[in-house]
Amino acid sequence: MPIYADVIVNISASDLDRSFQYRIPEELRESIRLGSRVDIPFNRRSISGFVVGLSDEPAIEEDKILPLTGLSKKSAAVEDRLMALAAWMRERYGCTMNQALMTVLPVKKASKRGKAKVEGPDLSDISPEAAPTLNEAQTAAVQAVLAERKGANRPGLLFGVTGSGKTEVYMAVIEQLLAEKKQVILLIPEIALTWQNLKRFYARFGDRIGVINSRQSAGEKYETVEKAKKGQIDLVIGPRSALFTPMPRLGLIVIDEEHEESYRSELSPRYHSVEVAEKLCELSGASLLLGSATPSLESFYKAQNGRYQLLRLPARAVPESRLPAVRVVDLREEMKAGNKSVFSRLLREKIEERLEKREQIMLFLNRRGYAGFVSCRSCGKALKCPHCDVGLTYHRDGFLRCHYCGFSVRFPDRCPSCGSPYVAAFGTGTQKVESIVRKEFPEARVLRMDADTTKGKEGHSRILSAFAHQGADILVGTQMIVKGHDFPRVSLVGILAADLSLYSSDYRAAEQTFELLTQASGRAGRGALAGEVVIQTYSPEHYAVQTAAAQDYEAFYAEELPRRELLHYPPAGAMLAVGVSGTEEAENEAFAAGLAERIRRAFEPLGAVLIGPTAPFRSKVQDVYRQVMFVKHPDRTLLLKIQELTRETGGVRIQTDIF
Repeated sequence: MPIYADVIVNISASDLDRSFQYRIPEELRESIRLGSRVDIPFNRRSISGFVVGLSDEPAIEEDKILPLTGLSKKSAAVEDRLMALAAWMRERYGCTMNQALMTVLPVKKASKRGKAKVEGPDLSDISPEAAPTLNEAQTAAVQAVLAERKGANRPGLLFGVTGSGKTEVYMAVIEQLLAEKKQVILLIPEIALTWQNLKRFYARFGDRIGVINSRQSAGEKYETVEKAKKGQIDLVIGPRSALFTPMPRLGLIVIDEEHEESYRSELSPRYHSVEVAEKLCELSGASLLLGSATPSLESFYKAQNGRYQLLRLPARAVPESRLPAVRVVDLREEMKAGNKSVFSRLLREKIEERLEKREQIMLFLNRRGYAGFVSCRSCGKALKCPHCDVGLTYHRDGFLRCHYCGFSVRFPDRCPSCGSPYVAAFGTGTQKVESIVRKEFPEARVLRMDADTTKGKEGHSRILSAFAHQGADILVGTQMIVKGHDFPRVSLVGILAADLSLYSSDYRAAEQTFELLTQASGRAGRGALAGEVVIQTYSPEHYAVQTAAAQDYEAFYAEELPRRELLHYPPAGAMLAVGVSGTEEAENEAFAAGLAERIRRAFEPLGAVLIGPTAPFRSKVQDVYRQVMFVKHPDRTLLLKIQELTRETGGVRIQTDIF
């Protein structure tokens, strides 16, 4: 039983990087745990803090360690709540307390004040907008969410087809919460979606809205955070980091497109926003509402088992709008017919039809850069980044670039490996598709939206605004163009090669492909115009392609879940991912092998299954070598014990994540 507690005190009283050790009175030793809020003597006064560490060993001379006063009976302030969340994240994701605190506290120090600017065009000309009349399904969903708040307060999963009016449901629930003087956080997957969401929410709720995103300056973030903390902002909108906005009257968190991978952090702590939002709602007494046309299997599984409240929107909200007609083109047959173009014969025909009718078109490709990779035709070696072990991408300015660390080099005249002059770029990127479109459809006005064209604070909004105001006929882009956008004049979506992700090494490859195809298809026909979708694929028979073409999520779920159950993958089982990284390759591999052996000896007799360790797809990033292993077991509690074992790191860095 621990004798000492490391306590972090209130933000205003101490440097965040430091904790203070106190002795736990014997009568409290069974009650004190990580995250407990306690009263402590501090600088000749009594204040409260949170327990962030427990130990049997004194950190300083024992007679200088003061005892805790007791468990705090005060109501938690917003910063205290975030500290408790950080303590939970430390345990849940196997990170340090400092890493957790740096994550949950969006503004660590006061910055030079500056007016918090809104990403996108001037919003001053927006009229206040009356609430629309909800249809029967939307009304039922709103009533169910509000009723659940008064009962078990389970998280709600709003499962609606693309264009079914999920945003109208969010707004109606938010309106009720604001009437109760509560505050709301609305998470969206990317900054790219901020512009359209802001337009709608400002029109509905006025100017008591704040925006948090990574493109803001420190001063802009500081002002938004301070206003939220003082209750001067009712609604905060933003991607993942907006979840940690300090809101003292938090009543609701909404996570739109909850299936998106962008809600999972790739840095330590490797948290998932949905899990963290659940915990934050528990600490705050708030409600959680998730929404998606293609829910993650984990969320739908919980809804099927009653842990989540399932809310359905089975039809599109606009009366004259229907789900698009979807055609699947087998690219193998196109090749046999002699068509080596980026466009199938059917897609070319449909593009010409839409241009003639002055309707809009979206062309989706899930790659960026002018070409996918560069290799030598003589020796077959690809040109790779010397720091990241990934292929360099050719850009139209004549440079090869690494999209991880930014390394660049001019396109070589000869192969660096064998000296052959036969070096060429292969694959098709968005820039190349754009140039082909301009050449084959010279009358079309074309915009391209990818990571290269959206640099700068207004990159996303500038392109989206231009397309929304019919400043272009065709929008070419990567995944960011198919996520939640609503353009009524878009009647055709062409998916050029979206099944490239179908055979990746991720166990969720089929799910991710289904989501991508369904979401992309959902951009067509959202207004009065009938929509059509052309999916070009080399795998037309795959169930992910077939069910996406039918816009049938539950048919996909019925196919995918048994496969997960057979292999004990989430959500049918639990899995721990362990990443080991270090600057010395041999040392890193040896440590990973030793850790794997310890896990096998201790936990394989208990039924744990260890996969690996092995080098991941990108085994070297910025001169750091990586190894990865996975442990599967149906009992999540056992994986937490294994996670605890992995914290004995030695000289390398370990990151863990439980799925």
